[in-house]
Amino acid sequence: RASTQAILAVVLSWCMMIAFLWFRFGQVRFGVAAVVALVHDVLIAVAALGVAGWIINPPAVVPAGLAGFLSSIGRSLLIEDFKINMTTVAALLTIIGYSVNDTIVVFDRIREMRGRLGRITPQVINDAINQTLSRTILTSITVWMVVLVMYIFGGSSIRGFNYCLLVGTLAGSYSSIAIAAPLLMLGVRTEARPKPATERAPLPA
Repeated sequence: RASTQAILAVVLSWCMMIAFLWFRFGQVRFGVAAVVALVHDVLIAVAALGVAGWIINPPAVVPAGLAGFLSSIGRSLLIEDFKINMTTVAALLTIIGYSVNDTIVVFDRIREMRGRLGRITPQVINDAINQTLSRTILTSITVWMVVLVMYIFGGSSIRGFNYCLLVGTLAGSYSSIAIAAPLLMLGVRTEARPKPATERAPLPA
């Protein structure tokens, strides 16, 4: 039941994000691009939960020596056999909110620069990413350091929540730059540059 509720909550949040960004930026592709990045972030976080369980409880096909080594490494890193429950669902929704915030910052800059040119071009997207890159990196480092402290000293009751955030904040920062913004170019016609006119040789008299 927890898994079903998690899927429903995440899908509903994606639909609301598409509607909001469509209204905010006037084009549905902004919402679709952001949600594709959010799907990436959630899948990375859920995969990290699965990897944690695999490390703590390796499958039978893993040799005993390697299984013991993985378990000891995992416990030294405070990794547990995290399950999908309401705590991890809250972490996934937090990741979605954090990631879409980074994405909107980039989209706003793209819209400002598009206003001068009248259309979105690869150069506009590249310039917008470069102008917001330092802000994205500094914000991600700050959030990640706070979550890391909570992961170490917060106790086992919220460790699964913080574990998801540790992975999700990194994935969200990456996706807002490398996935969401470039996806805006899908469906956009690129205007071909006019070829320079070649001088015609004079005809012989």
